[in-house]
This record gives sequence, C-alpha cells and structure tokens, in this order.
Amino acid sequence: MGTDNPIGKIILFDGVCNLCNSSVQFIIRRDPHAVFRFASLQSEFAKNILHRFNRVDTTDTIILIDQNKMMVRSDAALEIARHLSGVWPACYVMKVIPRFIRDYVYQRIAKNRYRWFGRTDQCSVPTPAIENRFIKDQNLYG
Repeated sequence: MGTDNPIGKIILFDGVCNLCNSSVQFIIRRDPHAVFRFASLQSEFAKNILHRFNRVDTTDTIILIDQNKMMVRSDAALEIARHLSGVWPACYVMKVIPRFIRDYVYQRIAKNRYRWFGRTDQCSVPTPAIENRFIKDQNLYG
C-alpha cells in the first residue's frame, strides 16, 4: 500500500449500528474542514482496505485509516476527537490511560451497543449535503 492517501482520514464504522451512525453524524457536525471521510464496514470499499491490512475482525470497532496506518477502538476514537472542533480535542489527554484499560471500556460498550442503542436493517443513506463525505468506490484507496 502506498504512503499517500488521496482521500484523507477514513473512518470505517458499523453501518447497521444506531450508535455508530449517530457517532458519524456527531463527527460530521464537528468536522467543519471535512478532515474525515466515511465508509461502512459492510461496504466493499472497507473490505478491500481491511484485506490490505490483513484484518478481518471488524464489526465490533471503529477504525481510522490515516495514510498507511490503522487505528482501532479507543486509539481511533481519541485520534478522531483530537481533530474535532470545540472541546473534544481535550479528550486526547485520556491517551495517558493505558490502552488495555481504555479498550476494555470501549469493548464493553461495543459488545452491548445493539442492545442499548438498537440496530437498523440496512446502512443509512447520507443526505445530499454530506453524500460526498461517504466513500462508495472500492478502488479509491491505495
């Protein structure tokens, strides 16, 4: 995989998870410079990227791809927060908490997200105003 990513920072998320879809909307509202682009983990695009990183256990986590680096779970969430507007970059100080503790909390939420927040039968469709933030072409990366 090349070191240049022509489409910026990419967030891969569970497209049928209500919490994940709400999180994407939250990020979009706080990302005025459109730093992030999005793709559902169920998409061919995401499957293509994950194959390149030799990763298959994906539906229980948010994934951030930046250049040729993949971040998952709490590392991805904190890196995303670092680039948002408002007070959210301050959350990055939680990086001092050992990863195994951060990821334990993350995994408890991820394990229960469908029960607590529900799920939808299909990936949500972005509105025309934000449609360009969502990646559909599986060949755009790399």
